[in-house]
Amino acid sequence: MKKKRWILWGIFLLFAAAASGFGPNPASAQELPGSEYRIGPRDMLEIKVFGQDKLTTTARVTADGKITFPMLGEVQVDGLTSSELEKKLVLLLVQYFKNPEVSVLIKEHQSRQVSVLGAVAKTTFVELIGRQTLLQAITAAGGITKDAAREIIITRTLGDGSTTPIRISIDDLMSDPSQNILLEPGDIVYVQVDREVSIYVTGQVKTPGALKVMRSRIPTLTQAIAQAGGFTERARTGKVLIRRTDEKGQEKVFEVDANEIYKGKKKDFPLQENDVIFVPETII
Repeated sequence: MKKKRWILWGIFLLFAAAASGFGPNPASAQELPGSEYRIGPRDMLEIKVFGQDKLTTTARVTADGKITFPMLGEVQVDGLTSSELEKKLVLLLVQYFKNPEVSVLIKEHQSRQVSVLGAVAKTTFVELIGRQTLLQAITAAGGITKDAAREIIITRTLGDGSTTPIRISIDDLMSDPSQNILLEPGDIVYVQVDREVSIYVTGQVKTPGALKVMRSRIPTLTQAIAQAGGFTERARTGKVLIRRTDEKGQEKVFEVDANEIYKGKKKDFPLQENDVIFVPETII
């Protein structure tokens, strides 16, 4: 099942790379950089005035959205597109030159980046040129790796400076286009990294010992017992004990009637890493 999921995910990424319009509002995701990208703090601009080489300038946008330009001093550029800034500079320079021609190139798009890290082929910054989706950002990072867990967490900074996590299941992203959300500047995309953990099954099971499982796919009680070979004939299945140690080092013991689970009268018991299952012996 795991292998099949990764094969499907690989096909899905190839499809996305070929047709980056997958997801909400696909047409807008292919807009040209100059028509959509808005200049912001920390961007690097290269500005040329044709025929006026002394005015050629490379400037970093300040935190308050300004650049310093020869003859003009400070110019507010925050929120403008390249073409809008070109027009603004023409209006400002027309008092000094007849029919000035200005070109603006955004050399570094640092104000509109998202970070992609975790279980991806390469940790990277992705420039949000136009409207970029989660899947496009992951594809730009080389796709997810085999040690990815089941969830992607997007940390987004709100207007008041607080942050909020957005959790998206990888399986849902594969099957539901609505989960392929549009990213916003400053988003941190973290593809959770899975790791191996242990569950211990002791007592009256056929192959007692430690079960090595992935943290994102920890089995339930009955699944763990099945992986341990099932109950022995002397197992007291109506009184299975699960010992769990919390973060403070305190032990909790849960008593579960496995018979009720097998009959469908109770839900299966969810396990956590390092749980110890003890199946006692039937009292005769």
